[in-house]
Amino acid sequence: MKLFKLLSSLLDYPQDVLWAHREELLQACTDPALPPSRREALATFTVDLLDLEPMAAQERWLALFDRGRSMSLLLFEHIHGESRDRGQAMVDLIETYRRAGFELNSRELPDYLPLLLEFLSRRDAVEARDWLQHSGHILELLAARAAERNSPYGLIFEILVEIGLGKVELATMRRRVASEARDDTQEAMDAVWEEEAVRFGPEAPKDDCAPPSRLPSGARPAAVTPADLPGSSSRSVPHAPQGATAIR
Repeated sequence: MKLFKLLSSLLDYPQDVLWAHREELLQACTDPALPPSRREALATFTVDLLDLEPMAAQERWLALFDRGRSMSLLLFEHIHGESRDRGQAMVDLIETYRRAGFELNSRELPDYLPLLLEFLSRRDAVEARDWLQHSGHILELLAARAAERNSPYGLIFEILVEIGLGKVELATMRRRVASEARDDTQEAMDAVWEEEAVRFGPEAPKDDCAPPSRLPSGARPAAVTPADLPGSSSRSVPHAPQGATAIR
């Protein structure tokens, strides 16, 4: 589904290559799967994004998604946190991808939302909607938090909620997140850093003294490029495997 490729590209870390494919991206915004009002809003989002300099767009993305955990695009982080259950869930999801003929490279994390959207772009509409339905509570939470931060990325999450759940009703979730303590302030980030255990020897972190980034491998190579939007994928994806709705 071309729409999921588009949403994956727009939600992913905005690499410089994105600016070379303005026309393809805007054409994809006319997808008839969206109601006219959403098509117009998505086109506006895309124009506003591409009107920024790449570095400014990247800084905006990092400020929203890479500071604190509350806006993380790693879905299992919202379910399992840092528990061991998250590791097993990721192994299971990788296996689900693999059975569908969808291979990840060594730098990709399976629960990274733009990557999941790329996977769904290769599934039929019913299955893709089922995945988003079962991820709906996380998507609603991200939509509400993005709205609380006045971020234009809230539109992407609202569209995903609409596809998965059929409607967007964020009033209750907005009230909930309004009372949350922000984790993207400098004070909050300093507090998290102070709580990190200092380790030495072979187990010590290899990233100097910087707190860990939430972005997979610093900047995930785009699993789907905007140039792919009008065409078909070279990946072969057979019928959906058992257990496809792995993200709950």
